[in-house]
Amino acid sequence: MADRSAGDGRTAGTATGAAGAESTAEIGRRVLRLRTERGFTQRQLAEPAYTAAYVSTLEAGKVRPSEAALRHLADRLGVSYEELTTGRSPRDATRLRAAVTDARRALATGAAEDAAVLFAEVRDEAERLGFAEERSAALLGLGDCALETGDLTVARDHFEAVEGLLAGEPLPRRIPAIRGRAVAHLLAGELRYSCYLLESSIDELNASGLHDPYALLLLYTAAIAPYMDMGAHARAVRAAELALALAPSVDDPGLIARMHRGVARTLIAEGRTAEADASLAKAQELYEQLRIHTDLAHCHWMRGYVHAQDGNLERAERELRTARDMLASKRAALFTVQVEVELADVLRRRGRTAEAEALLLPLLASSPAAGPANTAGEPDAAPGEAPGDAGPGEAGLTADRGAVHAGGAHRLLGLIADEHGDAEAAEEHYCAALSLLERTGAAGDLADLCRLLGDLLRREGRQEAAMDAYRTGLGHRAAPGTTTLGPAPAEPPM
Repeated sequence: MADRSAGDGRTAGTATGAAGAESTAEIGRRVLRLRTERGFTQRQLAEPAYTAAYVSTLEAGKVRPSEAALRHLADRLGVSYEELTTGRSPRDATRLRAAVTDARRALATGAAEDAAVLFAEVRDEAERLGFAEERSAALLGLGDCALETGDLTVARDHFEAVEGLLAGEPLPRRIPAIRGRAVAHLLAGELRYSCYLLESSIDELNASGLHDPYALLLLYTAAIAPYMDMGAHARAVRAAELALALAPSVDDPGLIARMHRGVARTLIAEGRTAEADASLAKAQELYEQLRIHTDLAHCHWMRGYVHAQDGNLERAERELRTARDMLASKRAALFTVQVEVELADVLRRRGRTAEAEALLLPLLASSPAAGPANTAGEPDAAPGEAPGDAGPGEAGLTADRGAVHAGGAHRLLGLIADEHGDAEAAEEHYCAALSLLERTGAAGDLADLCRLLGDLLRREGRQEAAMDAYRTGLGHRAAPGTTTLGPAPAEPPM
């Protein structure tokens, strides 16, 4: 045991010495390069404090310079002490931050895939130069790009990498990455875990006294969507109220616009559609000023939903088509197909079931429960519109990618089949939707779906099966999310 300990000590000492020699050699090479670039002789660089022989020895990596010598040389060479000792220049940091800004602008106004190339370049150079902050900013951007293109596993990996890089930083610094990870889980249909991430972060912020308005506004705004999908409407309304109260403390137009968009969802749920539309108009105005195309498309998307709730189907279709076209032009695959599901609902309600099916069927093409290719007995596509013409149908909706909207698509196809007397196809679609939504915990949608399935089974004379469906629906209606999420997170002092 004693011999092994002595051997370990000698090995550690040798490693330390090698690291020191390597560092000395790197500094020597850096001094030589900078001196040559500036046209100095060794004597000119050394004087008046040192000799040419000292500089020669240093450049050869044969002497480890003191801090005083390095500061003298840095001053003579016109660089910072940090740049001379580490090779990292403040100018490099500024250049990388500018590159992150350019990549953010590309994400806001162009395609996410193009922006991802820019973010990847920044990430790689920041890693090479050892700039952790710029590297984390680039990884955060890559996560946002992956969210937009629907690559949810990739998005989570990037956000987790940011959290790892910033593990020693105060929690508010990590909140954008936590929020991104929560959104990725939401889009994957993992509503309860998305809520857990957001609520536990809110509690941690408040318990530690870190009442950062920007961080809290990010979290409360992000929590509205999973709350609504789970049927936890009271909690969603409270999150919206807190977001509105925090908004005056935050100087970020993009975040404020996102907050207005989230608040509109709670207003819609309360039947206050005029106020919801006004909130969305504020968000839309901010996004137009910022030219943030994806978020602007989301405003058109939600305004379409508002008009559909009000029964103004013509305006709803117009807004949803605008949103779909904007998202498709940015190749935001997952968001595009989600809008197509809601557009299909409006088309069905307008009596245009063939067009609705032409939108929905390609989105579920990979699903074993996609149902018959043409349940309505109508043409495969509307005049002037090819199947799948509405966007990147090949991206599709699955159980782990847009599960809530996948359930919605099956529900709509079930309604269309039911309206055309195809009870077998309708039941198949309703059951597929039920399986998807039970996995996500989308309580409000589940209750309505169980009612539709129960009505179908009752008309088919299957009374016992119908009663089971109704009982399942009542169970979901009786547990609207708040009872399964645990206590609500602590509220910040306002």
